[in-house]
Amino acid sequence: MTRNLLDQDPLQQTYDVIVVGSGATGGWAAKQCSEAGLKVAMLEAGRAISPTEFTEHTPAYKLKYRDHSPEIIRTRPVQKQCYACMEYNYEWFVNDLENPYSTPPDKPFTWQRLRVLGGRSLVWGRQSYRLSDNDFKAASRDGYGDDWPISYDDLAPFYDIVEKYVGISGAAEGNEMLPDGQFLPPMKMSCGEIQLRDRVKAKLGRTVTIGRVAIVTQNHNGRLACHYCGPCERGCRTFSYFSSPFTTVADAQNSGNCTVLTNAVVSHVNMDNSGNKASGVTYVDRITRQVKEVKGKAVILCAQALESTRILLNSSTREYSTGLANSSGALGHYLMDHVVGGGAFGTLPDFNVRPSANEPQRPNGIYVPRFRNTPSSKKQSGFIRGYGYQGEGSPQFNFGAEGYGTSFKGAVKQGTYTLGLGAFGESLARWDNFIAIDSNLKDAWGIPALRISMSHGDNERAIVEDAAAQAAEMLEAAGAKDIKQQARVEMPGMAIHELGTARMGNDPKKSVLNSYNQTHDVKNLFVMDGSSFVSSACQNPTLTMMALAVRACTHLIDRFKKNEV
Repeated sequence: MTRNLLDQDPLQQTYDVIVVGSGATGGWAAKQCSEAGLKVAMLEAGRAISPTEFTEHTPAYKLKYRDHSPEIIRTRPVQKQCYACMEYNYEWFVNDLENPYSTPPDKPFTWQRLRVLGGRSLVWGRQSYRLSDNDFKAASRDGYGDDWPISYDDLAPFYDIVEKYVGISGAAEGNEMLPDGQFLPPMKMSCGEIQLRDRVKAKLGRTVTIGRVAIVTQNHNGRLACHYCGPCERGCRTFSYFSSPFTTVADAQNSGNCTVLTNAVVSHVNMDNSGNKASGVTYVDRITRQVKEVKGKAVILCAQALESTRILLNSSTREYSTGLANSSGALGHYLMDHVVGGGAFGTLPDFNVRPSANEPQRPNGIYVPRFRNTPSSKKQSGFIRGYGYQGEGSPQFNFGAEGYGTSFKGAVKQGTYTLGLGAFGESLARWDNFIAIDSNLKDAWGIPALRISMSHGDNERAIVEDAAAQAAEMLEAAGAKDIKQQARVEMPGMAIHELGTARMGNDPKKSVLNSYNQTHDVKNLFVMDGSSFVSSACQNPTLTMMALAVRACTHLIDRFKKNEV
């Protein structure tokens, strides 16, 4: 247990705000509320971590199993599907044996998650893009689904707050589908990427830009500029990339108003049914298995889209028999995850640039904003919405070279200049993509587990096929050869962008939350993570999640000032 030295035992007092989760949104909720003078208890299901655990500079040969640890295969078969889960850091990820979930036989889903202070903010890809009003009001444009109850203008000031604090490096482009923000100097593009950018713009009129990434390129807010060592998912001793434990959570604790309770596996929200108010949360100590309770005047769930909704589903009462704050019946429904698996890659034979094992490793790629079904483009006949690309162009060792001995070694070192683009496509919100409690399955702490039922549909498949063809066209325009397309729809969860399940909306009969992430049914209960999303757009969602959390906390703090909580 990690906590500030407050006057009372942390379990014997009533906090102003309880925040469940310590990741990207939980950190912001704790920071905003505690710095406003509110007494905050933050609950994290995992342990605290230390920079001494970071291994970004540890060579592979020092690993006992050279990243083939049998312990990972045995205890984390699902987590190992995540690019970031490796022998260096696998203990940050959940033990799948202790944290089960179920799926229908024909609907696989990979749920990749961490349980340490900071959660997935320690290993996220850091790509940070604003949604545009074309995304918030997409339903009005194509007739599918529902508009968000907020507009871009409503969220823009909070994007500003988050970007200025986090430190987003990037370049302004004036693109209608990708609003510009508050940027630190951009990372430089490689020569191959510059050629792709220039030729795609000239021949196809599309934008290729450097990735907008939550990594500081100059000293910022006490954090040092990135030194391009590369493997950010193993931690960063200079804190150059944004992770909550060393930024927002640290600020919350430094305020003197935030108590952090680690190893606290929350099972459900407690209710004062006489006043229809949340009164706190119950959790199980991860180590001792003791059941404990924390009391609060307001409860904020920031546990991650699936986990926050799991808590609500497990918080059912006589008044809310199908899950807390679920009078609409929408809780658990409209699960989304960006569709991935479409793209293309090739080589630039005219680039005679040898690869090197000692070059700086830029922890970022390039980005192609959505160009399908935009206000200035023709409507596609095969699908609605669209996709954006992430990619990279750089010299690589040619380990697939032919030959033996000296000739093989020479070919490997000669290398190839590769260029690739992979799409992230919009996942449509559908009622029949949902999560529910599996009555026959519990985790290691006796808490009922989830059953996840999700599949990608015809629209997502059409997006992947078009993304593969258009990626190939752009690579060809850049002069690439040996172009290979990929149009495989990966299983849901592989984008690691779970969204929906507690959507916001103006109509309490159709949504769980209002426009301030406040549950319609229980006025002192909030959900401030990706579960609030009405639609997924195609941009990485974390920046928007953080901006929504700051906006919601501003509203909550104002209610406290007015004695309305």
